[in-house]
Amino acid sequence: MNVLFIEDDPMNRRVVKDMLDVAGATMVEAENAEIGLRLIDEQDFAMALVDLRMPGMDGITAIRQVRKRDDAKARLPIIVVTADTAIDLRERCLAAGADEVLFKPVAMDALFEAIGRILAGGEDVVV
Repeated sequence: MNVLFIEDDPMNRRVVKDMLDVAGATMVEAENAEIGLRLIDEQDFAMALVDLRMPGMDGITAIRQVRKRDDAKARLPIIVVTADTAIDLRERCLAAGADEVLFKPVAMDALFEAIGRILAGGEDVVV
């Protein structure tokens, strides 16, 4: 499984990469949303993990850009990975088109559970 992680913090990328390595998944890193959107154009991913707060384009805007596409990549499963705890955050992420919302620090079991639900076509949840 090829996963894109759009996240500006290298340590957060490393932690998630180590988790995905355990599952045998491949992770492609993008340090900002602009790079992430370009990678979505260039490669096929099983899903994307997207941070919300990044320099330049934020995660919500990036998710909306993916959902506006007129090809199959518009349906790319997206998991928001964020440290933001705003009360309306879940609703804003889902309204933008996210499939799941995880809060940092992300535990490996929570990440795998969310990925499993998405691959199985489960409901949106917050972990």
